Amino acid sequence: MSFLTLKGLSKRYGDVTAVAACDLSVEKGEFISLLGPSGCGKTTTLQMVAGFVQPTTGRIYLDGRDITDVKPSRRGLGIVFQNYALFPHMTVADNVSFGMEMQGVPSGERRKRVTSTLELVHLGAMANRYPRELSGGQRQRVALARALAIQPPVLLLDEPMGALDAKLREEMQIELRALQHRVGVTTIMVTHDQAEAMTLSDRVVLMNKACIEQVGRPFDMYEHPNGRFSSTFLGKANVFEGRRSQTSARVEVGELFLPTSDTECVGSLEYIVRPEKIQFSTRTDALLQGVVSARVFLGNHWLFQVETPLGSVQLTHVNAGAPQAAEGDQVGLHWPPEHARLVVRQGTAAGVQS
Repeated sequence: MSFLTLKGLSKRYGDVTAVAACDLSVEKGEFISLLGPSGCGKTTTLQMVAGFVQPTTGRIYLDGRDITDVKPSRRGLGIVFQNYALFPHMTVADNVSFGMEMQGVPSGERRKRVTSTLELVHLGAMANRYPRELSGGQRQRVALARALAIQPPVLLLDEPMGALDAKLREEMQIELRALQHRVGVTTIMVTHDQAEAMTLSDRVVLMNKACIEQVGRPFDMYEHPNGRFSSTFLGKANVFEGRRSQTSARVEVGELFLPTSDTECVGSLEYIVRPEKIQFSTRTDALLQGVVSARVFLGNHWLFQVETPLGSVQLTHVNAGAPQAAEGDQVGLHWPPEHARLVVRQGTAAGVQS
């Protein structure tokens, strides 16, 4: 059995389903992100694991023990909230010590853990300061230290970097991942930020409308989305509706036939191409023709929008010193067949080529 298991977990509030039949297995030492839009059920799922919300149905197992009905204070989990929830009248050291006091850890052991944990998050010199004297990033580290000091079997992070500015957020993502690697604690984080989820996670759990849409390693999910929602929420994607019969090597999209290396997916399909996979082409074998309607400079890359017979297509190119096309230019678009992903359109029967 996995270290943490959610089995048929659901939560309903009257006629509203917040989480529907969630099944998830987390290995010891894994970093898992619950990713999705507001209202998808990710925070409710985390709160059920923490014990703050009682499931309507389903069970939660931690290291083989059923903790579904165990009080939050007796689960021993480390929790970091978005607002950090530090006690303003306590010093950094006292904040970190608080959870251990609640556990009844002897004072001598508490002092040792406070010192070692603050060193772990690079705040050893600030033990006697108060939260108001710290920056946002430093307060976040104090919250992490307090959660880690109780030596939890699982660390729960609820939008832990939501209060930080963009630059500090990126810095703290790197620090958090390095810290989790050093400590080796099993971690579950709630976030709506796709980049954050892909940066930090061993696996991403993508949720939508109270259900789990897809679970996988960030690279695998990005390169092999299982549908329109997965492809457009985890990165940008061009998604076209098409069809393919069992005998065709191409997908019929509108009046065009687009290539793919997929040999199995047939019927009514979603044809998905990531913007960075598309190149401008002056060759006669361009797959699409169009007009550049917008061009945006984003520092390390250019973003283009091209109007085509299939609608608007987005593509991105690494900034090599100058853009490859201007607004109003007539352009051809090309991509290798292996970079097109096919998934059966939702609501249609799946087909497999024999």
